[in-house]
Amino acid sequence: MATIQGMSGADVKAMTAELAALLPLWIGKIYQYDNSTLGFRLNGEEKARHLLYVVKGVRAHLVSELPPAPKNPSGYSMYLRKFIEGGKVLAIEQKALERVLIISIGKGPSEYKLIIELFDEGNLILTDENYKIVNALAQRTFKDRAIVGGALYSMDAIDPSDLTYDQFSEKFADDEADIVRALATKFQLGGIAAEDICLMAGISKSMPCKFATEAQLRPVYEAMRTWLSRLTSGRDPVIDAKGAFPFPSLSREPKEHYETFSKALEAFYPKSVSEKVIEHKIQLSKEQRIRKQQEAALVSFDKKIAEATEISEIIYSHYGEVQETIDVLSAASQKMSWQDIAKVIKGSPMPAAKRIVSVSPKDASVVIDLQEKHKVTIFVHESLEANVGRYFAVVKKFRAKKAGAIRAMEAGVVHTEKRKASGPGRMKAKWYHRFRWMETSDGVLVIGGRNADQNEELVKKYMEGRDIFLHADVFGASVVLVKGTTEHMDEAVQFAASYSRSWAGGGASADVIAASPSQVSKTPESGEFVAHGSFIIRGERTIYKDVPLEIAIGIRTEPVLAVIGGAPSAVEPITTKSVRLVPGTYEGNDVAKKVLRKLREEIPENEQKALKSILNTESVAAFVPPGGSDLKTTGERGV
Repeated sequence: MATIQGMSGADVKAMTAELAALLPLWIGKIYQYDNSTLGFRLNGEEKARHLLYVVKGVRAHLVSELPPAPKNPSGYSMYLRKFIEGGKVLAIEQKALERVLIISIGKGPSEYKLIIELFDEGNLILTDENYKIVNALAQRTFKDRAIVGGALYSMDAIDPSDLTYDQFSEKFADDEADIVRALATKFQLGGIAAEDICLMAGISKSMPCKFATEAQLRPVYEAMRTWLSRLTSGRDPVIDAKGAFPFPSLSREPKEHYETFSKALEAFYPKSVSEKVIEHKIQLSKEQRIRKQQEAALVSFDKKIAEATEISEIIYSHYGEVQETIDVLSAASQKMSWQDIAKVIKGSPMPAAKRIVSVSPKDASVVIDLQEKHKVTIFVHESLEANVGRYFAVVKKFRAKKAGAIRAMEAGVVHTEKRKASGPGRMKAKWYHRFRWMETSDGVLVIGGRNADQNEELVKKYMEGRDIFLHADVFGASVVLVKGTTEHMDEAVQFAASYSRSWAGGGASADVIAASPSQVSKTPESGEFVAHGSFIIRGERTIYKDVPLEIAIGIRTEPVLAVIGGAPSAVEPITTKSVRLVPGTYEGNDVAKKVLRKLREEIPENEQKALKSILNTESVAAFVPPGGSDLKTTGERGV
């Protein structure tokens, strides 16, 4: 049953059959409305048009109307357009009975898989035909799997429809639970479906599994297969007050029948374009709407204050376990990359490793499960007290927000109406923004020193384990660190070459040296001298020859507003407007002004105000290489 929390695996099976019946289809426009919601226009034969609405972690079904297209397309929607827009949908499948919808798409000689995850926080993942991940809406590393570029998407799962009776009965052997609970959990059917299957089989749902005989279990097996088959060929979609069903439940009274399961889901779920929302806005006065928003904000602030307070108490109550996690991972990060640490954690039987739920290499943090109400995020390079301080800061922040909201309510001051739309906010300052930086196409951070002091700092403070050390083969070049394993080393070495003195030399290319951190030393041979900001590389190293000198600077609008720069292949797919630079004649500040002017020329007047806070000479100059440059425009990409 589909509830407000989301669709079940059985619902996804029914929806998969409904969508597959529409084939052949072709991928039309792709829209991203926020960090969770996307829309796809699917074109069928004889000008048929179908609109797929996806809320990651919750639902995926056809709707009668998509929300209005956003003015500025997001980076991920543009990335999907590049790979699959115009492609033919070859198949629509489900991963076993899990909440995972897989759309196979052929475009030119290539085949891609668009994987829509509707469990937990959800995700949209693009892979090649062999399920090797190309990109994802949210790149994450978990204890038992990694959703990052280059990793293989796991397809291991068993569909209850494919089980033989012997395999089915084995699931019940020596199980202390009753039959209905075993059906609901072991076969991912959920409580209502499990109860219906027991009714169909004429078996008491409270019968203990370990006492069930073959004469009792076989009818349950046959009833389960019959129930599952109705999801694909016997649908009669209905809704009631609590959910939407592919066909009526034996234990619930349906409220209304629908022609398709998509229409039932659309009627059940509220969405931004639904009549319910529009009518609600019309009925409430402006003051009433603002009051409701303020009241909702107070509830949200109280929830965040309580959660942060509880987490700080959890950390102190598990002082030893948290300190052990910090000590072990801090030491490990000096010898290994965070990707390698994640692999070790995944395979380790140690209790400390089993506590770790996920790893974030970008900010050196982990989420740990201490068997309390909340999971806890710990930043490994900070003390336990500093980690607690982060949560105290959250409490302080939201207490101040709450006090401000109460004052506004008492004074009748309207704050929320000052902005007509809540578009994406500015990118928050990160620790690495004071260095030169970019992210590769698969989300790996690359950072470089702006001067000798920063070169020293990067090596002594931030170089870890199996980071990759890059250095253009020219005297005085920046130290560049690749913070993890990437499938796009060409982008990282282009970054290292372009932000080096080779650029000021006016050439078209440069060589770049790559080495491991263990090869990098500050200790000279007898009689030698190593200048401040310079280092010695010992042993074999990889040399990338004739790396082209070229960078792009552009405007990113989703999920945050920012000016970014770096290798063109990493920057251009996720920016709405961009300009390329090559070595040339205009000096730093002059070329920054020229880039700024060019970007502003390509932005419609009605969008310039929203970008005013991020688009300035200083933000552009941060990505201009040292030395003379010329502009090489790439033009505007499709919106």
